[in-house]
Amino acid sequence: MSVSGSVLFLCTGNSARSPIAEALLRHRSGGQVEVASAGSHPKPVLHPNTVRVMGEEYGIDLSAQRTTALSTLADRRFDYVITLCDKVREVPRDHGAATAMHWSLPDPPAAAANDHDSYPEFRKVAAEIDTRNQFLLSLVT
Repeated sequence: MSVSGSVLFLCTGNSARSPIAEALLRHRSGGQVEVASAGSHPKPVLHPNTVRVMGEEYGIDLSAQRTTALSTLADRRFDYVITLCDKVREVPRDHGAATAMHWSLPDPPAAAANDHDSYPEFRKVAAEIDTRNQFLLSLVT
């Protein structure tokens, strides 16, 4: 099976929205799309609810995944670069002739004062990303 296209998902912390988007598109494409995610100011680790929602809702294990700094991908070229938060949209970057898209999605950890109470927002955001990725998949493959 050959790779059809490449997608980079960007967010500020690379701990919630962008790794969710990366994992879901990789899963939905069955390996036909090269997918990466990064953050302009990556957190040290994925948010625990990111790992939880992907495991419980989608059967995808992200427990070993680490966050990635945008600067480490500066030399790579992508067909699509999708920003998922408003802050990272303003960060200067150069990914060549990539088609840029912006999906303004709420930050799930900010939805509540603690991880337990923010979990429903993680489920909601993951479902929204999954829906959008299904449409994206038709463009990329």
